[in-house]
This record gives sequence, C-alpha cells and structure tokens, in this order.
Amino acid sequence: MSNYTALKEEAYQANMQLPALNLVLFTFGNVSVADRSKQVFAIKPSGIPYESLTADKMVIVDFDGNTLEGELRPSSDTKTHAVLYKHWEKIGAIVHTHSTYATAWAQSLRDIPIFGTTHADHNTVDIPCAAPMDDAMIAGNYEYETGFQIMNCFKEKGLSYEEVEMMIVGNHAPFTWGKDGNKAVYNAAVLEQLAKMAWLTEQINPNAPRLKEALIKKHYERKHGPDSYYGQ
Repeated sequence: MSNYTALKEEAYQANMQLPALNLVLFTFGNVSVADRSKQVFAIKPSGIPYESLTADKMVIVDFDGNTLEGELRPSSDTKTHAVLYKHWEKIGAIVHTHSTYATAWAQSLRDIPIFGTTHADHNTVDIPCAAPMDDAMIAGNYEYETGFQIMNCFKEKGLSYEEVEMMIVGNHAPFTWGKDGNKAVYNAAVLEQLAKMAWLTEQINPNAPRLKEALIKKHYERKHGPDSYYGQ
C-alpha cells in the first residue's frame, strides 16, 4: 500500500484536466503536485498517453529529483519541477504544457503584453519570457538548468513567483504553478487564453497600446487586493 495514494490521485486528476482543456497534444505536457510536509511530489510518468494514465502510475520524487516510488520513469521535466519546489517554497503544484499560443509567444522570445482587463484580472505585468538558455547550460544538466532559467528570469525582471504564477521559457514553452493542482491548471488555461487574445489583438491592431495603469490597478485589486469584492 502506497503512502502517497492521495497525492497520486490529486496529481492524476490535475493531469487529466490538460487534455480536457485542450492544453496538450499527445503527451506534450505534465503536472506535478507536492506534499511539502514530506518534501516529495507526484508527477506524470514520461511518454505515457493520457488515455493510458492512472493514478497508480504517477511517480513519487523528492525535491532533489530522486525517484522514491513508481515503476515507470518520471517525466523528462522532473528535474525542472524539483528545482522550483526546492527554491520556491510556497508553490504546491506545477504545470508544463506546449499549448499552442503560449508556446508561439515563447518561440517569438517576447513577453506577452498586458493589453486588456482580462489579463489585469490575473497579473499586473506582461507575462515574462525567459531568455534562451545559453550553450553551457544546454550542454550541462538541461532540465535541471531549466529550473534556474525560470528563476533567473524572475530575478532579472524583479518579479515575485507568489504574485506572477505563469511564464514562458524562450524557445521552449509555458510553465505555471499554484497552491495546488487545480490552481496550477487554472493558471495554465488562463495563460493560454491570454496568449491567444494578445496575438489576436496584434493582428487587429499592430499598434495596440498597453493597458493603462489605472485599469490594471482597478481590475487586479478588485479580485486580489485587500478590499477585493469579486466573487462570493
């Protein structure tokens, strides 16, 4: 009997939301969910189609990237997840996809501009794009270094991972995170929608202005500020 049954089930359910939300094609993505009291996380096994996935196939890994339980190899992105859990102590789940629009922005090496109030409902800044990984990092422990590529992006841009729970890795694809699997998946779906809307905005008006600060502040704070009044 596994000591991680509930954790595996949460990670499985979160992973199964990705194809349901059209955020993945074939096996192009993964979700992990952490148990910080045990310093472990459950993650999707590598290369397993979603239709073949079950909760008991989820792999348990520690924050150093060592497999503790599971008969299958964990996701090839496992070391990236491990680095983020180890250094960003307030995240409980991570999602990585290659969703179409967010990945297109990553391939363009551009931050996703904040054009409208839908974006401001979730972030007060452009969604950051990490600079492409340098050759030395690529030649080294690639997936491990991807974690530092993400963290370095936030440090360089002066951003907080607690406030901005989504980003894109240059030439690669999006990562999101949150307090649990549901929030991390929600952020992945929001990121894809914001990326799509930003792309459409630039097709309609290549000179569309960035959303003005008063609207950014209003929309973010009505949902997340100390006097928020959105929702029940």
